[in-house]
Amino acid sequence: MLDHALRGPLAGEAHARPFLRLEGPARLSHLAVYSDEPDGEVHPRLIAELCAAFGIAPPPPSASHFRFQHDGFHLKWERHIEFSTFTFVLEGARGEPFSDTAISRVPEPWLAQLQGKRLVALHAEVLCGDVAARTHGSLRQWFTGPVLVGSRVLTGGEVWCDWHINPDGFSRFLVLDLDFREAQVGRLLQRLSEIETYRMMALLALPIARTMAGTLSKLEAELSAIMERMDANADGSEDPALLQSLTHLAVRVQALSAYSNRFSASRAYDRLLSARIVELREERIEGVPTIGEFMERRQAPAMDTCQTVQARQEQLATLVARAIDLLRTRVNLAQERQTHALLQGMNRTAQTQLHMQHAVEGLSVAAISYYVLSLIGVGLKALKGGGLAIEPEVVEGMLIAPVALGVFFGVRRLRKKFTLAGQHH
Repeated sequence: MLDHALRGPLAGEAHARPFLRLEGPARLSHLAVYSDEPDGEVHPRLIAELCAAFGIAPPPPSASHFRFQHDGFHLKWERHIEFSTFTFVLEGARGEPFSDTAISRVPEPWLAQLQGKRLVALHAEVLCGDVAARTHGSLRQWFTGPVLVGSRVLTGGEVWCDWHINPDGFSRFLVLDLDFREAQVGRLLQRLSEIETYRMMALLALPIARTMAGTLSKLEAELSAIMERMDANADGSEDPALLQSLTHLAVRVQALSAYSNRFSASRAYDRLLSARIVELREERIEGVPTIGEFMERRQAPAMDTCQTVQARQEQLATLVARAIDLLRTRVNLAQERQTHALLQGMNRTAQTQLHMQHAVEGLSVAAISYYVLSLIGVGLKALKGGGLAIEPEVVEGMLIAPVALGVFFGVRRLRKKFTLAGQHH
């Protein structure tokens, strides 16, 4: 009750996928099954059907590894994130190396289900004592590849291979047990199987990288052409069309980032591959390259290609984003210039309207004053006709200034009143 719910499962990871414990001569067949099915149900289905074929109880669907041993025959299954491995071993094998393989004990109907899914297939032969010493001088009869690779490993034996797929679909490893200690054979065979499996899983990104390289070249050329058009379009008339082209280009570049998970997985598998090679503790055999040297010459360039292509995609995405920002900045500046010109035009219009308003106000004052003085003149003439001793023309002339000033201030007051009312609303 004191333990965290995950303590048991996490502690069990330290003991998961144990090494095979083998003694004496042995033959191993190793398969790695890779499937693009998103649900991954193919892996538990395959081990369940294989167990049914052998008449044994299958592991639970949530299991990540399974082992079975009977009468010198070993079956080991491991479930990984993207693939699963099946390892079959025959202990105490006799006869010509690679003649009676462990995979021959597996039912053909089950093997037929692997069509299109088998990514790795290898045979490993373990020879011991005098047989191993005698075989050392006749290695080429079992290896037909152009390059023979070999090294002393774990200070107690040798490993030979050619990384060549034979007509039966299997590559070959020959392990010479000259002085291995207890359990070293099982650990060595698992490391060799993992080296081949991780090598192939890492290389899954290579075809994608090669295809992407051509696509990136086209996209880079398109970006260069768009940038040249941007430079030539000094007046900004094509900016909306250029922005649309850049946006479309950005979508196409971003779509390539869907493969980033594959490239990340490739780097992870390559690191595991390097770690397993280091664990072999190789010593050179004069005249042949070691496994580490072979991988450095053949595997490393492929991984460099994948990393370079991914870096190109990321760099291109950055360049497109910068181009879009640059074009948007130029469009914004053009819009600001247009807005500034519009505001200046509106300001000039407002000033013109103000001048016109002042002119209208002046004319209004003159017209109103004229009509007021005309009314006053009519009144003065009426008073004179009634017997009042006045000169209408004189009085009317004297009233011109007061009437004009009164009308001016009256009109001005009304204008201020209406302006305040408009601002209030």
